[in-house]
Amino acid sequence: MLPAIFVSHGAPDLVLTDAPAKVFLENLLSHLAETPKAILVASAHWETGKPSISAPVVNDTIYDFGGFSEALYRMRYPAPGSADLAERAAALLTDQGMSVTLDRRRGLDHGAWVPLTLMRPQADIPVAQISLQTRLGPAHHMAIGAALAPLRQEGVLVLGSGSFTHDLSEYMAYRRVLAAPEPQWVSDFADWFDAALQRGATEDVLDYRRLAPFAAKNHPTEEHLLPLYVAMGAAGTNAKPRRLHASTTHGVLRMDVYAFGDDQ
Repeated sequence: MLPAIFVSHGAPDLVLTDAPAKVFLENLLSHLAETPKAILVASAHWETGKPSISAPVVNDTIYDFGGFSEALYRMRYPAPGSADLAERAAALLTDQGMSVTLDRRRGLDHGAWVPLTLMRPQADIPVAQISLQTRLGPAHHMAIGAALAPLRQEGVLVLGSGSFTHDLSEYMAYRRVLAAPEPQWVSDFADWFDAALQRGATEDVLDYRRLAPFAAKNHPTEEHLLPLYVAMGAAGTNAKPRRLHASTTHGVLRMDVYAFGDDQ
């Protein structure tokens, strides 16, 4: 059975860098026992009032950013959509009392296509996205993941895509230096969060904003951490996390990757 995975997608131009996280993502699927039949992405870059799931025939590539190299805007990730996956996911959420809509026009934002370009450049695996409801917080997104858990037994990779740390005000100061040193306020937060995950302290992880050092500094808004909770929820309450990768780009963006429900 496939694990649920959380990836940090970093800045949009990760695909054009030599960052350690780029190299890792290029080999991420080799960590899985099987190739996914389809991928459902919970991306930090799609926020709606209630859960929405994309279901186009073919995914357009959305350039939801500005100020990067022209080469980035020429990239395409035309993965097929999957109405079957979208409808199955919607049914699972509806069964848990959630109101869900299908969006048959939306393509892939950079939270989806940037890591997928590295993970599966062939763009041959069907992809759907599910939106976040940032104002509803971690527990809501863990519940979304729990509802989606049966997909893992059906060969679907539930992929949360965000960032382990994400302070854009600091990123703008650091962005010119890919390998800038990591400040302590980043490492203290990341170390606390990883330790809480490894000891199975789910309640602490849910309450990270009160308990973790520099939580609001690293996540002024929560949307880039919430995909991690979707992956956690999809793995089940007793699943052990496995940190597959840890690195930093531009000093302040932790690029950690976790597998949940993977006992390898």
